[in-house]
Amino acid sequence: MYDKTPKHSARAEQGREVTVDLIAVLVAVTNDRPCVLTIRQARALPSGPFELGHRSLQSGLRDWVEQQTGHPLGYIEQLYTFADRDRVAHERVQRVISISYLGLTRQDQAEDAPNRDWRCWYDYFPWEDHRAGQPPMLRDVLEPQLRDWAKAATGAELRQDRWQRAAIAFGFDAYGWNEELVLQRYELLYEALLVEEARRGGQAGEPLPIPGRSMTADHRRILATGIARLRSKIKYRPVVFELMPPVFTLLQLQRTVEALVGRLVHKQNFRRLIEQQELVEETGETTADTGGRPAKLFRFRHAVLPERSVAGTKLPLSRA
Repeated sequence: MYDKTPKHSARAEQGREVTVDLIAVLVAVTNDRPCVLTIRQARALPSGPFELGHRSLQSGLRDWVEQQTGHPLGYIEQLYTFADRDRVAHERVQRVISISYLGLTRQDQAEDAPNRDWRCWYDYFPWEDHRAGQPPMLRDVLEPQLRDWAKAATGAELRQDRWQRAAIAFGFDAYGWNEELVLQRYELLYEALLVEEARRGGQAGEPLPIPGRSMTADHRRILATGIARLRSKIKYRPVVFELMPPVFTLLQLQRTVEALVGRLVHKQNFRRLIEQQELVEETGETTADTGGRPAKLFRFRHAVLPERSVAGTKLPLSRA
């Protein structure tokens, strides 16, 4: 999977090697599109093995990302550790422990480069973008296939359990859409063999995978984890400002939040909330780039961080 052989590994119980992979989910929002930094024709996240020469896990991750993409890492936090034996490519003979990190960067740093590709994360999860209403594929593709999967179970109890999990995850029946259940939705599709990653061992006679770009090994699962974490985190911490340019309009801020959560927010309530929590301050300047009347420019009020331990948008999401 990697061009460089790990310099250090431990021995597993049955004589197989264990290698630790460091994987980055690096996010930017460009032109109202939530983008993730990818390599290998947009089928992998920047990653590499943890080596003895690395001072720490984070320094190792920074080395790999900069080597593979030329992009420096700013804000990062540890995301999750994955060690499932059957969730990596079958040709890997080592037991792989994947330690993932979530990183945020700004639009003006998300330029193109030959060895990397910024891809909209809705290319990988097209059912997650509800800004224009419910995606047609939910009712036209996902619901019928998930109903068939539930009906194929042996026993009434298992059939009911499968469908209830699908209905909760995807908002079918009387359940509403929960934008934070990104990983649960992907895992359910994996279990139902509806994504390409679940079928790499060969599953003859099964339905074709649903739309959505696949990724190598377990990288799409890790990306789903990163999206879910960010969608949750921006509701109680002002991390969205890590994605904003130094100055911005309130509409740009709103569009960035909407791009991340895949839902529209109530414009007036959103602005009132931002102002009440004193998350931004006026610069005294305006911009005419909005296409209408000049709009005020704002910047993040950094003093808010020491003033309160928890500050966020508490998003007034539109439920229409």
